[in-house]
Amino acid sequence: MGKKSKPSKPSKPSLFLAFIPILFLISFLILNVYFFKEDTLSGANQIALLLAATVGGIVSVSLGHKWFDVRKQVVRSISSAMPSIIILLLIGSLAGTWLLSGIVPAMIYYGLKLLHPSIFLLATVIICSMVSLATGSSWSTVATIGVALLGIGNALGFAPGVVAGAIISGAYFGDKMSPLSDTTNLAPAMAGTDLFTHIRYMVFTTAPSIIITMIIFFVIGLTYKTSGGQASVESTLSAIENSFNITPWLFLVPVILVVVIIKKMPPLPALMLGTLLGVVFAIIFQPQVVEQVSQIDGSYLKSSYVAAMQSMFGDIAIVTNDVQVNELLSTRGMAGMLNTIWLILSAMIFGGVMEAGGLLVRITESVMWLAKSTGSLVATTVGTCLFFNITASDQYIAIVVPGRMFSKIYRDRGLKPEVLSRALEDSGTVTSVLVPWNTCGATQAAVLGVPVLTFLPYSFFNIISPFMSIFMAAFNINIRRYAQGEERVDMTVES
Repeated sequence: MGKKSKPSKPSKPSLFLAFIPILFLISFLILNVYFFKEDTLSGANQIALLLAATVGGIVSVSLGHKWFDVRKQVVRSISSAMPSIIILLLIGSLAGTWLLSGIVPAMIYYGLKLLHPSIFLLATVIICSMVSLATGSSWSTVATIGVALLGIGNALGFAPGVVAGAIISGAYFGDKMSPLSDTTNLAPAMAGTDLFTHIRYMVFTTAPSIIITMIIFFVIGLTYKTSGGQASVESTLSAIENSFNITPWLFLVPVILVVVIIKKMPPLPALMLGTLLGVVFAIIFQPQVVEQVSQIDGSYLKSSYVAAMQSMFGDIAIVTNDVQVNELLSTRGMAGMLNTIWLILSAMIFGGVMEAGGLLVRITESVMWLAKSTGSLVATTVGTCLFFNITASDQYIAIVVPGRMFSKIYRDRGLKPEVLSRALEDSGTVTSVLVPWNTCGATQAAVLGVPVLTFLPYSFFNIISPFMSIFMAAFNINIRRYAQGEERVDMTVES
């Protein structure tokens, strides 16, 4: 009886073969932006990822990898995103109950109270930061309060590009730091760390970046002589006042959430606590809003239950006499997160296929010669994220693909995963809006009516952030490393 032949070892891909699925992905995404405009996240980009994953699967099998092994790696890749997906669902619920309870409207209300012509630009950054922190969405912030602020700025005599730059800076600061933001959840999931470790570590680069930004806008604001322009603000304040019971007590909920985060409560129970407190405060402070959302008269117990459940899982909208405020006061609950979850699943399938075939490793090896020191490694990561924002036209891809590419090399260099997750957000999240054909850049330009290249020079936070990340790494400032003998677990796979 003859000896069984050993199974042949899969071939190592050439750099050209490794790039084929990415080239297909970039081509599909460019077509999506061209044909679907700002609606690419409704399914087109997800299908593009799946089609590119199909191409990657064909390349992997042609190299000698068994389909079962490829599928197994895809399942492991999806499993690594499960904590992030659960968090996203809870974030949808939290956003809904915080609107129902008046917490988000109160933040907007008191934020607008800060407005004064002499500090308009600085106030714009602060207000957009507060709203984006509260909602976790730069897009909704820009499309609602941002549009109002742009109109006020124009009436005061500020150049549209300057005001738009202040809006973008504040909105993307909040998007980057909010636990409600999908990108803020996606980056640590790709790098292998948890949400709140990631947020706390980002403070070291994000705080200096936003402080420098606010100083710049304060100085610019002092050069303008402004007058009038308060009518729009008063209209917004009046609409919120007439719809909600606005009281400083509402800030107790975000304060409690911040405290439990600082005390290192795990993300899932912390977000559930914030969601349930939102329900309690809605029942106590906003009975008229509860009845409006539930559309039930006569039984406050029944209307409270229906409104609370609706705010957590589905669409709610608070109707006021101001159309712009109406756009701001709406959420989609858990249902609003489903497209993002769909995108994450599709991205993890693509990443799993690329890993299974050794394609990501091959691409990583081709650029690793640039990363000889910690500073150059972070700079290479930042450059790669910017590359994908320019070529793939999507900030999610700019986080997912580099995150999968660089996670192993960071561990091998003894760097903790939060160093990678911070670099991903310092570049992938904030530079997306600076690319005219990126989904973020195209959307914000259309919403504000200001071309990307007009507001780009004034989007100081977005410009400073990636350089701050590189600066910190180059001078070894607060770079976290594994202690000698400390276990380096690949949490992108084993979480």
